[in-house]
Amino acid sequence: MNPSSNFSNDKLLATRALEVTIRIAALGLLLFWCLKIARPFIEPAVWGIIIAVAIHPVYTRLESALGGRGGLAATLITLLAMAVLIVPTIMLSASLLNTAHTLAAQFNQGTLTIPAPPEGARSWPVIGERFYDFWGLASNNLEAALSKIRPQIKALGGWLLPTAASAGAGILRFVISIIISGALLAHSRASHQFARAFATRLAGERGPALVDLARATVRSVAQGVLGVAIIQAILAGMGFLVVDLPAAGLWSLLVLLVAVVQIPPLLILIPIIIYVFSTATTTTAVVFMIWGIFVSISDTFLKPLVLGRGVQVPMLVVLVGAIGGLMLSGIIGLFLGAVILALGYELFKAWLTQV
Repeated sequence: MNPSSNFSNDKLLATRALEVTIRIAALGLLLFWCLKIARPFIEPAVWGIIIAVAIHPVYTRLESALGGRGGLAATLITLLAMAVLIVPTIMLSASLLNTAHTLAAQFNQGTLTIPAPPEGARSWPVIGERFYDFWGLASNNLEAALSKIRPQIKALGGWLLPTAASAGAGILRFVISIIISGALLAHSRASHQFARAFATRLAGERGPALVDLARATVRSVAQGVLGVAIIQAILAGMGFLVVDLPAAGLWSLLVLLVAVVQIPPLLILIPIIIYVFSTATTTTAVVFMIWGIFVSISDTFLKPLVLGRGVQVPMLVVLVGAIGGLMLSGIIGLFLGAVILALGYELFKAWLTQV
């Protein structure tokens, strides 16, 4: 082969390499722009997929009851989900605003009165004496009591405003997620076929099985984590109503939140138990304490009943994935962590058994 032919081949190879590099760079730039544009909708879209997967069995039964009208079933479920989200939020917000407005008006008019502390509060462990003194000061001179905790009030206000703003933005994202889930439910068969085709391109013949595993894991976490948390909040709320606890709905919401993030509800219930001991009869307080302990430990036997059902991976893998995902990515990590760890477990097991 003569030198000129070698030079021509090298030149052609360099030209093709340059063309490939330019094409890859252009494709990478296009993908970067697409992700940049879609970034605000990624989290609502993921939540929409999770919601659609979790409630798909309900959608299927409703669609069958409506004679196969999938669009109507999806619309009804979407409206119901939005009502469940928005109506309690509006009611809670209105209650908090009315309470704050009433307290502010009474404080400005000098008519706000704090009842004297019960004598039983003095015997509370650790904080009893100091808490009793501060409560007594507030009942006699509210302005003096507030001046003693002015830095804490200022810090609380600085935290409360951004938190309220982020909560409002979170509710808006959930509304978008619910709308997306409704659209996915209305086209559930096409969505399922797309997911299986995409997984097949990624994982070959194992793709459809991994899609089924991810679906079962999402439903398992929805039942085992969110479902158990809701049950604990309802049980706690029943106890709050029996002992006539002020703001029982707000305390039940706090129990729900701590249960979702896998913190024992006893953290919320202990101060309430102490309050009940100081305001109610001994028998009522003891019964409520037993009820509170039962509510707090109920997840230890409820989770094994529902977490991991329908999933072929060990329950421990799903639970570790849910808790680890929660610590890494917040509430959405409950689902993503469980799904990713379950998929990783299955792929690792397949790799071990592969001949």
